[in-house]
Amino acid sequence: MAKYNFNLRDAQLDAQTKKPIKKSLQTETPINFIIRWNNLKLVYPTNLTILPDDWNNDKTKGNNYQRAKTSLIGYAEFNATLGSLESTARETFNRLLNEYKRQPTVNELREQLDISLNRQQFERMDFFKYFDKFISESKFKTNLHTNKPFTNSTIGIYKTALQHIKGFAPKYPKKIDFDTIDLDFYYKFMEYLTDTKKFSENNKGKIIKVLKTVLNDAMERGVNKNRAFKSKLFRVVSEEVENIYLNETELKEIYNLDLSSNIRLDKVRDLFYIGCTTGLRFSDLSKVKKENIDGNRLRINSKKTNTRLTIHLTPEALEIIKKYNGVFPPSISNQKMNDYIKEVCELIPLLKNKVEITKIEDGLKVIRNIEKYKLVQTHTARRSFATNSYYLKIPVNTIMAITGHKKESSFLRYLKLDKDDHADVFEMYLNKNKENNLKLA
Repeated sequence: MAKYNFNLRDAQLDAQTKKPIKKSLQTETPINFIIRWNNLKLVYPTNLTILPDDWNNDKTKGNNYQRAKTSLIGYAEFNATLGSLESTARETFNRLLNEYKRQPTVNELREQLDISLNRQQFERMDFFKYFDKFISESKFKTNLHTNKPFTNSTIGIYKTALQHIKGFAPKYPKKIDFDTIDLDFYYKFMEYLTDTKKFSENNKGKIIKVLKTVLNDAMERGVNKNRAFKSKLFRVVSEEVENIYLNETELKEIYNLDLSSNIRLDKVRDLFYIGCTTGLRFSDLSKVKKENIDGNRLRINSKKTNTRLTIHLTPEALEIIKKYNGVFPPSISNQKMNDYIKEVCELIPLLKNKVEITKIEDGLKVIRNIEKYKLVQTHTARRSFATNSYYLKIPVNTIMAITGHKKESSFLRYLKLDKDDHADVFEMYLNKNKENNLKLA
């Protein structure tokens, strides 16, 4: 029977007390994985390091013995990685016993562990090569949160993040690799994304989130030994986006706009208007075929959620479909759609009124007054559908079945409601609770 232990290599102990010296004077110490069997011993590197003061060597702690203490940031993930390594080693050892019908040698166990942990394939990869491989593998992986394959849009976000890091590389004084991605890197990279790229907080946060995902994946595979990205200061920034919606009056102006002299804008307006009356995401709008249209019903599988949707088509939407011989208007790229729909909305005097929005600029919150048409984009159609449907007193569950929101609280945050509307929401919940109490009485 094999025995499995984790030990610190060259732990820094006080010469007199034999206890870990002060954390401020310590350096991170590698953790070795020790496997003993049949008078043999394999010392296998975990590729993890830790300050001795954060390591639990107290046998009375039970399951927490030879694991990181709660004082370590991210201790749960850290210990889960150690647990996963031990579990893999046990499975590998037992498999070799069954296959060889004898005890494995030290080299045999080491080689098979390398294979089981993909160490041979990854251990010599630098950061950029690993990032490329991470993207390639994502095409065949399953998202742990949704249990569904990664979408092309998610993989596209990974690729975009990599391109921005590559764009920053020539401006950073050090070679970007796993061991140099620390807080100094983080602050300089954020400065680059802010000053050079002029990105919003959410765009910056999206890139940092991808970077941390890749670094964490590399750590679990033993490639990345640098835990600097686990720091609370290495954070994913974000801000609440000031989105708009178009009310029924504004949508009527868009629908009645005479664009017969401009075919380009005419098609864009028509597709956008259908989005405002169906609540479809742009990715779904662009893939609707003739067979998806059944009288005044649209039946389609949502690309993002892979759920079947059945949506009522308004008379105006049916008129547009009739205009294009029974199909939706032809689609263009999302970026061009965003540009062209602003041109359409600029032609409507009502949308030249200014709206107040709050933004984060250079780390400060500022208030801007911007003409409304400049804020219109493809997603405005979907938000307009949800908000206008709510104003029409359509049941929230019915609207959510079309928009794909799972929680009512998330859906209500998605709407663009003013103070009176929020009072209505409060009243709605109050009445709902009264009804429930009456039923229970």
